[in-house]
Amino acid sequence: MKGFFEIFKKFSELKPETIGILVVLVLVCLFLILGRNRLKFNTKSIVYGGLTIALSFILSYIRVYKMPQGGSITLASMLPIFVYSYIFGPFAGIAAGIGLGILQLIQDAYVVHWVQLLLDYPIAFGVLGLAGLFRKNLPLGILFGGLMRFLAHFLSGFIFFAEYAPKGMNPIYYSFVYNISYILPELIICIIIYYIPNVRKSIDRIISNM
Repeated sequence: MKGFFEIFKKFSELKPETIGILVVLVLVCLFLILGRNRLKFNTKSIVYGGLTIALSFILSYIRVYKMPQGGSITLASMLPIFVYSYIFGPFAGIAAGIGLGILQLIQDAYVVHWVQLLLDYPIAFGVLGLAGLFRKNLPLGILFGGLMRFLAHFLSGFIFFAEYAPKGMNPIYYSFVYNISYILPELIICIIIYYIPNVRKSIDRIISNM
């Protein structure tokens, strides 16, 4: 019996990043198992998904502004995920978003707790795929997906980063202002780029080839 408890005692020594990554892997497996009938992955969706994640990851390095406790304004790094979700649906989009969230951990992780890791990375980027719920209106999907990401960061902010709020400021208000200050400009950039004629034509061309 003592040996049994010794095994689980080691779990207390794991870092938050390690615990978070393990939980992410379990959740991804559950997501794939439960959604296997709706995901309907084929060669085309897998190839486009890989390209989408790679493009979003590259764009995330082109930063207009980086926030001190995580988060940044980039050159529309969310837009490829939005477009992929719009074309292949929300389940495929969520899978791609989770993949991007895991890569963000490699790029520039800011972790204080494993639950915070889940909220700020796989969940926050995974919900971008919900843009696929709006198959006839991509701009509306962009706004909805961005709102869902904001909510994930917002919850993480006032739960785990309340100590960073200026003295006398409500942590909830602080989290709202902090996260909206980079999510909103990023969404505006995404929508502006989407409305560039050549970009829209490219998206329409991809859809017509599906």
